[in-house]
Formats: sequence, structure tokens, C-alpha cells
Amino acid sequence: MSLRIIFMGTPDFAVPTLSELVAQGHDVVAVYTQPPRPAGRGKSQRKTPVHIAAEGFGIPVFTPNNFKDEEDRRAFAALEADVGIVVAYGLLLPGPILDAPKYGCLNLHGSLLPRWRGAAPIQRAIMAGDTETGVMVMQMDEGLDTGPIGLVEHIPIGPEMTAGELHDEMMRVGADLMGRALAALERGSLEFAPQPENGVVYAKKIDKGEARVNWSLPSPHLHNIIRGLSPFPGAWFEIELQGRPVRVKILKAQLVSAKGTAGTILDDKLTIACGTGALRLQKVQREGKSAMDAEQFLRGTGDLTGQVMV
Repeated sequence: MSLRIIFMGTPDFAVPTLSELVAQGHDVVAVYTQPPRPAGRGKSQRKTPVHIAAEGFGIPVFTPNNFKDEEDRRAFAALEADVGIVVAYGLLLPGPILDAPKYGCLNLHGSLLPRWRGAAPIQRAIMAGDTETGVMVMQMDEGLDTGPIGLVEHIPIGPEMTAGELHDEMMRVGADLMGRALAALERGSLEFAPQPENGVVYAKKIDKGEARVNWSLPSPHLHNIIRGLSPFPGAWFEIELQGRPVRVKILKAQLVSAKGTAGTILDDKLTIACGTGALRLQKVQREGKSAMDAEQFLRGTGDLTGQVMV
């Protein structure tokens, strides 16, 4: 027996789960995703990764701006789905949408709830120095990631793991977890438990101002921030090259034992002093250029020892 599913998602993170549901033979009757938006230099209308994937599977796609319109709500209910599956959709769903499918809506969330409810759980976990996170299948309610938990898979966060690497691991593990959850739902064995009342932490959206490197921070703290913002939006600093300030993103850095005035380049290996300790930059991206390793970057700039970052 297959389930009749409405899938709701937007970025590439959601695509493996959609693919898994199709591969399992479920009847995905519709896909909801964010509307196409201007992107790129030409500002042409670009469809979301989920939109493109759904069209490849021949699934009807709907792109409402929200669900305030009664006609959109009626159209959703008329699909008579068994369950709604939500993966990084980007909209808070009102009660009539959550209640329309027979079994309600299940959400795949990238943290160990109730820690890191909200918009940026992957980045915030790394930025905070967490050593473990996970993915969870939860029953959605009208709160922000407050519903009861059905299944969970724990994921370790290595000391050098970036947000990009964790994102890719989560979307792989999450697709399998949602597949298992739906198999349990079909058998009538998917059970849910309320979230703990203690340990609630919110993962607020990443603010652009957070991405500028503050060299006065201790090196372990700064290392976590860099990992949590790599590859996007990327922690950055400015350096003067050929008489003008140039923005440089740090995509990978290594903790090293060195001392100096915070923000100063200490050697010809791009080691930079922090408030305590130092970081050796390993992979960077100069404004308007492709990502490169530190050695390649220095070949284009020459020895920068003694310069102070701003």
C-alpha cells in the first residue's frame, strides 16, 4: 500500500526526501514550493530546486505566496492527502493546512529538538560548538518546531566539520529517516512523544552582520563561527591589497598555537592572531574570485606578514 502525499519543500536540502518518497512508490499528488524569484546577474525568474525536481518526476507544482487565501486552502484540502511532508518549505502553515491531510503534516527538522528550533539549526549548532546534532521527524502543530517527535537519528559534529558538510550529511540521513517514518505510518506503528520542556534554544536566522570576523574573539570561538558560516554566507574580513580594501571569505581554518596582536598576520602561511590563540587560514575566497587554498591566495598577493585585518 502506498500513501497519498503532498510534499512541501524548497531548497536542495529537501530534494533527496522527495526522491526517496517517489522511489518508495508513494503517490505524491502535489508539490508545494516557494515561487520562482529573480536570481543571478540577469535577475531571471529561477525555480527552486524542489520545483525542478518535481517537474522531473511529472508531479504538479503549486507556488502560493502563503495560505491566507481561502481558495488556496480549499485546493490543498481537495487533494485529499493521507499526509503532508514538510522539509524546509519556508512558510509557517496555518491550522487548516496542517489539519487537512488524514494524518496531518510531518516535518523533517535538522536538530535535536527542543534545542535549535527555528530557521538556522545547522549553522547555529556548529557556531555554538555543539558536538552532536541530529534529524527528527515531528508531527507539526501551529508553533515553531514545537510538535511531538516520532523518529530521531543522531549525527556527530566533527571538530572540523562545516555547515555545508553537515547539511549534506543531514539531507542524506533525513531522507532515509522520513522514508522509515512513512513505512511505520503505513503499518500503524509510528508513535509520537512530546518534546521536553527544558532545553529550548532558538536558531535565529543568520544576520549579515554576524559574518564579519571579529579577530578579538578567542580562536576556538572564531573557529566555530567560521565553520558554521561555511560555505554560505561565509565569515569574512577585509585586507588592503594594492592600496584598496578587498573582502575575503574564510571557508576553512585551522587552530594553531601562536600569539600576537588580534587581527595581525603572523607569518607567510596566513596565520592570524585572535584575542587568544590564532587561526591559520586554509581555504579562502577573494571577492569576485573562486575559492582557493591559502597558498594559491598568497601567490597572488605576496607575503602579507605584519598586516592587520579589519
